[in-house]
Amino acid sequence: MKRLIVVLVCIVQGLMAWAQHDVVKDGEASEYNLNKPEREEWLRQAPGGLFIHFSVDAQLGIVISHSLVGASDDYVNRYFNELPKTFNPSKFNPEEIATLAKLAGMKYIMFTTKHHSGFCMWDTKTTGFNIMNTPYHKDLLKEFVDATRKAGLQVGFYFSPEDFNFLHTHNMLISRDNVVMSEAVKKEFDEFTRAQCEELMTNYGKIDLLFIDGEPKEVVKATCWKLQPDILITRGALKTTEQMLPGVTIQKPWLSCITIGTAWQFQPTNERYKSGTTLIELLIEARSKGGSLLLNTGPKPNGELAGEQEDRLRELAAWYFINWEAVDNVYPWVISREKNIWFTTTANKQTLYALVTGLPGWVEGEQKSFTLHSVKATANTTISVLGQNGIIQEYKPGKKVAPSFRQTDTGLVVSAFRTQRIYDDHKWPNPVVIKIENIQPAIESVQVVTLDARSSASAMVLSGKVLNFKPATPMKALFYYRPYHGQIEDLYTGPWIKSATVPIDKNGSFSGTVSGLKKGQQYEYKAVAEYSGIELEGDKKLWHP
Repeated sequence: MKRLIVVLVCIVQGLMAWAQHDVVKDGEASEYNLNKPEREEWLRQAPGGLFIHFSVDAQLGIVISHSLVGASDDYVNRYFNELPKTFNPSKFNPEEIATLAKLAGMKYIMFTTKHHSGFCMWDTKTTGFNIMNTPYHKDLLKEFVDATRKAGLQVGFYFSPEDFNFLHTHNMLISRDNVVMSEAVKKEFDEFTRAQCEELMTNYGKIDLLFIDGEPKEVVKATCWKLQPDILITRGALKTTEQMLPGVTIQKPWLSCITIGTAWQFQPTNERYKSGTTLIELLIEARSKGGSLLLNTGPKPNGELAGEQEDRLRELAAWYFINWEAVDNVYPWVISREKNIWFTTTANKQTLYALVTGLPGWVEGEQKSFTLHSVKATANTTISVLGQNGIIQEYKPGKKVAPSFRQTDTGLVVSAFRTQRIYDDHKWPNPVVIKIENIQPAIESVQVVTLDARSSASAMVLSGKVLNFKPATPMKALFYYRPYHGQIEDLYTGPWIKSATVPIDKNGSFSGTVSGLKKGQQYEYKAVAEYSGIELEGDKKLWHP
């Protein structure tokens, strides 16, 4: 009874917040959060999930839903009335997709039940703009749910409370901004949204996760938590970054949704696919910072995955098959990385995984050595390379290929061979993971904060701070900066530019000026402290000249 009262109070509070337009912007966490701690902890341990963006306009190979904003009456009418007549994803095979997702290390799949256009991928009684009124004429969402459960993965729904079709049928301008409804229409819209959520939460069994994209989130949250108390709401309740990873480790559970290319839905043109290596390194970075990577794919109009997307997922699957324990059920280390080596660790911090990235030319059979400054050996330390036995290399009988380590005054020196043959040409460009057991941290965890910048002519005056700074600690600071070209381009932008080093005062504060910047150009920047041979980074910020 006490639990029920708490739930009802929170639901009422959530609805009151919506009535007052106290809504949560995309990517932000809400104070109204009924996620159970064990469910949030589950997400922290889940390396990744598969996102599927799929809707009626996939037939045109265009951006999902957004083409309706600013569109002519002719375009809008044909979109809502003609596109459903030809939408037939007859080759959609959710079992194959779920199997591939599981091989790639995904623990959950998030499917687009309804995007902003309002097209519903399930058998809904709330609108005729749905999958049942197409040549496909089947509940595609049910097929997805059944296949995902069969694969042993958790079922996630993406749901947009924004609905362009609702606006259109009520003779309102299609927009994502400044939508003004009369009290009567707003009441109707809230009931419409609630009815759709009730269908999703009652007709498909247990739903494990929910991703809310748009407003009003609070109506959705209240309805879904009421009907499915164990559901884990990600966007709308937890930090959920889009097309980027946080610059620092985040202690609370979080996820980042990132596309395999640049588009969410399938696009045959103007698409740039990330390499398999890039996707693997994004997964590694997310896990090193305590997050889960929600990797997006968009099926072709007939329901099949594009070949480029499937290829990337299979490359990820090969890497995960070898290195799964470095990303499953792990935690951040005292720092996220040392140069190109990222870290994850077990709960007791006695086993460290050093994930070596950025070495695509590491030749099979070649030995490489690395000095780690954040870890030190004990009397019981052991070392291995994931996927390898350290005994033999194919066609090289008698060659000694065992990994080794030695402790020095400046750090732990580890040496390892790449000996496992993965590709026929003996070239495997993806990260190697060195497992070091029975170790201790060699440094204390230090947090660097990037502060707001200010303008001075064509220069940026940057500032940062080292929290809990100890003046006796030998430490210096600097800044990284680079031109910013927008959110979508974040993962395609150029390298960071390094500023001159600056001193840190007794309070841990530091600042510096970067000049010679391009007029009118936005820049992103982050504060960095150098300590014990490593760099400790603050989060990224934007400077608007």
